[in-house]
Amino acid sequence: MLIRTPQDWELPESAATPESLYHLSKRRDFLKALGVGGAALAAREALAATAGFPSKVNADYRDPALKPTAYEHITSYNNFYEFGTDKAEPKVLANRGWTTEPWTVEVTGLVNNPLKLDVNEVVKKMGGAEQRVYRLRCVEAWSMVVPWDGFQLSKLIALADPKSEAKFVTFTTFLDKKSSPGQRQGNLPYPYIEGLRLDEAMNELSFIATGIYGKPIPHQNGAPLRLVVPWKYGFKCIKSIVKIELTDKQPLNTWQVLQAREYGFYANVNPQVDHPRWTQASERVIGGGLGRQKTLMFNGYEQQVASLYTGMDLRKNY
Repeated sequence: MLIRTPQDWELPESAATPESLYHLSKRRDFLKALGVGGAALAAREALAATAGFPSKVNADYRDPALKPTAYEHITSYNNFYEFGTDKAEPKVLANRGWTTEPWTVEVTGLVNNPLKLDVNEVVKKMGGAEQRVYRLRCVEAWSMVVPWDGFQLSKLIALADPKSEAKFVTFTTFLDKKSSPGQRQGNLPYPYIEGLRLDEAMNELSFIATGIYGKPIPHQNGAPLRLVVPWKYGFKCIKSIVKIELTDKQPLNTWQVLQAREYGFYANVNPQVDHPRWTQASERVIGGGLGRQKTLMFNGYEQQVASLYTGMDLRKNY
């Protein structure tokens, strides 16, 4: 008899999003649960269907020990400097006239099949949205567990057909000073840029989020396309992506430009390498009270990603 060993990330059905929240029997009931009513219902119904919702739960990406953070915490406690440097500001300021529909993303650079697609067309080409439950660890030493909806990044990169000389992937967010108070103030150099090695981007855990808890991703969480790499610190998870470029040179990321001593290119979660101003050995769980928990190497995904860094000095390559 074949006995299957569960992966580190796997969750039982009971530990993920309650079925009543996102997998309702009727799409109209689903949209009513989002607070949509009246004349707006039909439009949102069509949009949700186009964007791949309701999503399908991927049972292969779950961890029995993980309890998803409440939706209210996920959507009200986050960093999005384009809309303020305080954790609560993005929820307010990102929803004051900024629109993410329509939205176009470009996949370009060292590819044989460059793409320029509407976000809903991208989701269609990826086969719709699936839900995965991942840990999220911020470099500021707080953490969450998020049920992300979206698609595996490697599928999109494969569709663009990388050239043999492509070694890195650069991600660029939007630039809209009219809608973005942070960009007007210049609190960071904009547009925000992040990057991965190509083999990191092609890892099965690397994900493009289009939703949270079975709902389209809110503006403050990085609508409509957000990178999710769960073994890295949260600042790597660039929000509101407009361009993905494959290159042969390692990109210089926004936080490296600002302070390379504190924020490296790799940004792998590593409890043995402290931030210059605080320990990374433990973390505060948002919504989990006043206590702290031990931080895991690669945020608990060591089995899946450690081989990417064989022979590397992870203190030097932080």
